[in-house]
Amino acid sequence: MGSLRIVAIILIIAGVLAVVYGGFSFITETHQADIGALSLSIDEKKYVNVPAWAGVGAILIGGILLVVGRKG
Repeated sequence: MGSLRIVAIILIIAGVLAVVYGGFSFITETHQADIGALSLSIDEKKYVNVPAWAGVGAILIGGILLVVGRKG
């Protein structure tokens, strides 16, 4: 399996996930205060929105790469 085909498959999978879920979330830990041995920290959940057009574009580009990879 060539590297072009692997990139195409990854783009298609990422595009489908972007269209289905619309984004992803992650947690960042921020340290608010350190007082001696006492440490206070806060976990913040952040969400990144992925536009639907970006997901569809990734699917199309992945499909094009698959077709070009077969001909080459």
